[in-house]
Amino acid sequence: MAELQAAPEIAVDNAGAVTFSIEKIYVKDLSLESPGAPQSFMTQVSPQIEVGLRTRGEQVQPDIYECVLTVTITARVGDKTLFLVEAAQAGLFTIKGVPQDQLQPVLAIHCPTVLFPYVRETLADAVGRAGFPPVHLAPINFEALFQQQLAQAQAGGPTAAN
Repeated sequence: MAELQAAPEIAVDNAGAVTFSIEKIYVKDLSLESPGAPQSFMTQVSPQIEVGLRTRGEQVQPDIYECVLTVTITARVGDKTLFLVEAAQAGLFTIKGVPQDQLQPVLAIHCPTVLFPYVRETLADAVGRAGFPPVHLAPINFEALFQQQLAQAQAGGPTAAN
């Protein structure tokens, strides 16, 4: 897994400083099931891959927030599941100087954007270790997902977990 280099910080002037820094990135939970093994290794059909994701963020100490990005990948051939893998990639972030009404976009957009490359690598590695070709997830636009959730909430429709 890639080592975390110097924590990127976003800072505005010292008077009303806005700070965003990474304190820790870690795997909070990892699960892999391969219910059809070893027969699933003998299939010649490409599986259908389903990807689901959810995020959540919460304050754990003053100015310290935990964000968890959970991604679930399910590979199926017909009605048989080849594998199911789920990883909850988490991070602790220091967020200072952000008005309360602007905190939710930081937790729903910026934190998951930081976590995504880590969860992507965790999942690809787990699938490869299970004996399957690794699944490489395409980039995700968390800002567009957040805007979609806001639009659904305003319309009174169901929203994705956040």
